[in-house]
Amino acid sequence: MSLYHQFEALEATPIGDGIKTSVWLFPAIEAVHLLALAVLGGAILMLDLRLLGLGLTSHPASSVEREARPWLIGALVVMVITGGLLGLSEALKLYDKPAFWVKMVALAFALAFTFAVKAPLAHRGPGWAARPLAAVSLALWLTVAIAGRWIGFS
Repeated sequence: MSLYHQFEALEATPIGDGIKTSVWLFPAIEAVHLLALAVLGGAILMLDLRLLGLGLTSHPASSVEREARPWLIGALVVMVITGGLLGLSEALKLYDKPAFWVKMVALAFALAFTFAVKAPLAHRGPGWAARPLAAVSLALWLTVAIAGRWIGFS
């Protein structure tokens, strides 16, 4: 079965069809998705701005990371669930949009970077690498956000 046919099957599920045909489900799910995006952005910005030396400088980076982590993980869980539901309702439309694929690849890189590089760095003591790594983090997450917005316009 090709990837296209898998996307077609996903859209044809009762959940995908129900969201697509409902007047209020898609906008309600999207509203929750966007609220979670705001929380996610706040959690990411707190640590990145700290690593850049632009905020919360009186707090150790490890403390900022530890405090922001539950918000980051909670927002990610909500976004994956709501994003999956939204995707089910328009899977074929997403399949044909380069912005969707850019977002998914950037999201994978941003998540890997956040949990495998940035979080351990914050706990070790950022040192000289703090600013460049915070800039990379911001660039990755900004790519995810811009590509996500681009999906609606492409």
